[in-house]
Amino acid sequence: MTRKNVLIIGGPTAVGKTSTSIEMAKRFNGEIISADSMQIYKYMDIGSAKPTPEEMGDVPHHLIDFLDPKESYSVSDFRKDAFEKIDDILSRGKLPIVVGGTGLYLNALLFEMDFSEVDGDPEFREEMRKQAMEKGSEFVHDLLKEVDPEAAERIHHNNIKRTIRALEICRITGAPSKDFKSDPVPNEAYNFIFTGLTGNRRKLYARINKRVDIMFEQGLVDEVKKLKNMGLSDCFQSMKGIGYKEVLAYLDDKYDYDIMVSIIKQSSRRYAKRQMTWLRRYDNLKWFDIDKLGGIDALLDQIDNYIKDKKA
Repeated sequence: MTRKNVLIIGGPTAVGKTSTSIEMAKRFNGEIISADSMQIYKYMDIGSAKPTPEEMGDVPHHLIDFLDPKESYSVSDFRKDAFEKIDDILSRGKLPIVVGGTGLYLNALLFEMDFSEVDGDPEFREEMRKQAMEKGSEFVHDLLKEVDPEAAERIHHNNIKRTIRALEICRITGAPSKDFKSDPVPNEAYNFIFTGLTGNRRKLYARINKRVDIMFEQGLVDEVKKLKNMGLSDCFQSMKGIGYKEVLAYLDDKYDYDIMVSIIKQSSRRYAKRQMTWLRRYDNLKWFDIDKLGGIDALLDQIDNYIKDKKA
């Protein structure tokens, strides 16, 4: 049976994924599925660089602006929702275009992943959180080293949530937690046409800095104030994103304004670098350099030709 085509457009923040994907959707009668872990939330428009209704035009967008920021959303939730959207779009004879830079979301589509839920142990989890607060994240990370050194190697000691989850899995199952990256099995149900946008690093960093400035001009501080008034704090998953956590700290008088802006720019540049490192691991990704191609029309033509070559 011929596999159905699914176009993926990845790349670092501010590289131009949104505008490119919208133009591709117009050209190929497509609909867009966001693979961005921040754009899922309602009321968080500016800091997440969510496309505006004017930018989206008549192109349908999915998995954007649908979740209350007080709710949690897992990679397995995304996988389930995204495949439902993909199948629906395909059933209507249109091309699904997955767009985003959240690496775990892309992995959830490209690989067969075992998301069978291991039962939780809330009391143990809370005890580990207290230990981390009282004795530091490295203390809890050292506990993980004793029971699952491989997990400790791949999880940074400052990532308390993942460290505690790995400890919890060991406690419940008596076995180390598994990392699907060690033995990925490709998802063969679809013909994924995986493209990535890249460009000159200096120009990308300049675009990131400019985007941050524009966010503040558009009212990022007021957006975060409204979220804070809704009862949101840095305890919520949604408020841990770049831009939101720094503005929260500014509103709590932990930073002055200029330092806050500088930290957001620096964090965004570092995030872009991490995204590129993640994406370079994919052997099946075809890169397109937006700066060398010299314009959106040339870029679209190049991607168009690649899609024709890769169609099942």
